[in-house]
Amino acid sequence: MNEHPSVVFHLAREHDWRAAQDREVYTGSAQDRADGFLHFSTADQIVESARRHRAGERDLVLLRVDAHALGSALRWEPSRGGDLFPHLYGDLPLDAVLGDSALELGEDGHHVFPPL
Repeated sequence: MNEHPSVVFHLAREHDWRAAQDREVYTGSAQDRADGFLHFSTADQIVESARRHRAGERDLVLLRVDAHALGSALRWEPSRGGDLFPHLYGDLPLDAVLGDSALELGEDGHHVFPPL
């Protein structure tokens, strides 16, 4: 049985993340809601996810989330290249968020990530 990481990552748009502070729950982006789940990545997947799905976007916030706190609502499902990606079926409670970091764009147009 594979052991999944205890920390997963989500790319939030700053305005969505700010709105969540008032509600004390994060409901994701319009794309997440249309897909029926919040998209997460592991530390090994997040940089490529940003490159593929958020290239050049400003005002992104990287959320670091306690995967265990999400319980059975977090499901590991095959996606890009058959890799298992964490998907949250439900809203993200803010108390599961371990930290957030604004992502700047580097001179090359790629997001600059903090140490994961």
